[in-house]
Amino acid sequence: MDLGLFSFVGLLAQFDPTIFVVSSIVKTAAVIGVVLGIVSYTVMAERRVSALIQDRIGPNRVGPFGLLQPICDSAKFIFKEEFTPGHVNKLYFTIAPALAVCPALITLAVIPFASIQDIYIPYFNITIPSPGVIADIDIGVLFVFAFASLTVYGIVLAGWSSNSKYPFLGGIRSSAQMISYEISMGLSIIPLFMVLGTLNLSEIIAKQIQHGWTVFPIISGNWSFESFFLLPFMLLSFIIFLISSFAETNRAPFDLPESETELIGGYHTEYSSMKFALFFLGEYAAMIVTSGVMVTLFFGGWSLPLGFIQNFLSHFHIESPTWFALLVDWFSGQNHPWWFIPIQVGVFLSKLFAFLFFFIWIRWTVPRFRYDQLMNIGWKVFLPVALANVLMTGIAIALLPYAHDVWNSVRTLIHL
Repeated sequence: MDLGLFSFVGLLAQFDPTIFVVSSIVKTAAVIGVVLGIVSYTVMAERRVSALIQDRIGPNRVGPFGLLQPICDSAKFIFKEEFTPGHVNKLYFTIAPALAVCPALITLAVIPFASIQDIYIPYFNITIPSPGVIADIDIGVLFVFAFASLTVYGIVLAGWSSNSKYPFLGGIRSSAQMISYEISMGLSIIPLFMVLGTLNLSEIIAKQIQHGWTVFPIISGNWSFESFFLLPFMLLSFIIFLISSFAETNRAPFDLPESETELIGGYHTEYSSMKFALFFLGEYAAMIVTSGVMVTLFFGGWSLPLGFIQNFLSHFHIESPTWFALLVDWFSGQNHPWWFIPIQVGVFLSKLFAFLFFFIWIRWTVPRFRYDQLMNIGWKVFLPVALANVLMTGIAIALLPYAHDVWNSVRTLIHL
């Protein structure tokens, strides 16, 4: 709270308050608008990808290549009858869908989608603070985990307030699943913070620009022994985080809270119209947030590994063109013009779409786990492995200076 207050006061002191407020509102509206658009077309993409996997056509009638299908689906949800069963607890039944979708949208505020370097727009003679993120706070990752974990309350309330056994079982499963995998997911990224030394998502991207992506340090402009020495622990963190994210977002093969073959529809069995659509929106928004966090923590966020290419050319005494050197600076967040922000956003979204495709691909190729298997994997596999990874990372960091000396001695002997 203090950090957020000091940051806010500092921004007000440095910039015109009107510009700060207006830019924050514009960024918020743009991010929510883009995410809602991505949700709509991710649903259509999932239907098309699943059709290809199952050797059928999928939606292709409304508009060219079926691109207007999401508009028809939205209209269907809007104009459907809003039916509330008489046996439900109406207050909690009504607010549950909003509780399921709001936390995912709130967490978007701290994910950097472009450079946070202040940019000057000459046409309007104004300086925009932190254009690539809505709220650049020093505890960004903790903010994401704190709000992402609130989604389960909407699901539990939906299951309990429906006063029906199938939704109730779905709500219980969701709460148990969240407890099981939230711990593993949180422990999985502790080694990353031990190595990088920060919880600020923008600073994490800056360190990856300098030292290479967390899970792929070879594409760094400045290769370092430390990055490769700690790479196994970073890879293990990524694997645990990736698999846990399927359970956190209730996606197959961990979609036990819905489990149509057992619970009909799980926690949203009694819902219809826009209330049902909000649960859908919450699930896909959670996928987008989780994918954005993985892109930020492990794959360099909005950056591109152009420094690696520049160093590779210089190794063979090939001078890179001037425009390429400019791109290297701009993709490292230095001295870029205002119109370069959309290009950085495009890079970030490209990585995000790759993860969304992976979510869809897994859903339609991997069968659902049994509930006991889900619990066993969470408590007997991921939890001890994540704890061991934290311990081994600490030992590796302590031994890093000695390993570096050994490496330098071996290199000296090879050259001799």
